[in-house]
Amino acid sequence: MIRIDKMSETKVALSDAGLPSFTAMPVLGRGKGKGGFEKAAGLDEDQQELIIAMPRLKSKRMITLVVTDDKKELAVETIIKTNQTGKSGDGKLFVIPAIDSVRVRTGESGDITLD
Repeated sequence: MIRIDKMSETKVALSDAGLPSFTAMPVLGRGKGKGGFEKAAGLDEDQQELIIAMPRLKSKRMITLVVTDDKKELAVETIIKTNQTGKSGDGKLFVIPAIDSVRVRTGESGDITLD
């Protein structure tokens, strides 16, 4: 999960690192913080307090990137280097094993399908 405004930079960085194939989709989410809130025009104080008390979902991009074991560290380092600002909301990476992959067009399976 990364910030939307980091998507273009991330695409270039992954491609430059030799990892051009991935899927990205828009998602909504939040961490443990409530996020920043702005006062909405036209609402009275009670309505403003209600909005501020509710945790807000933020727009993010979820990237799904499946790589071979030998490229895992490169992928993690590239995404961190590109997205780390040191501020809350930089994102989160989940590194999980993939049991197998199959190329639908040819029926090939295994690491060969990831290149």
